Amino acid sequence: MSLQLKYEFDKEEILILETEGDSDVEFEIKFIGDQPLALRLKEVQKKFAENDVYTDALFYMYEDQRHKIIVRKEYYIDFIMALMKYQLLTRIEWI
Repeated sequence: MSLQLKYEFDKEEILILETEGDSDVEFEIKFIGDQPLALRLKEVQKKFAENDVYTDALFYMYEDQRHKIIVRKEYYIDFIMALMKYQLLTRIEWI
């Protein structure tokens, strides 16, 4: 049995959809209203851009406060922890 992460976020400020693929996990993140949370997501993007692995997380940002991020499975936990660090998530737990 392997442990999985369960996370929570403030549904009044942000929506997160997660879709698992063969080798990656795709996140669709949408901010509700003009929230400073979008700036925090840029900090997450910066964290992944500064490392030596160029394909660990690919960020696509759209004008309507919608963001698509494709994360290689081996970087999934790092990505979730970065979302928590920058307070885009309110809770993480192993299940």
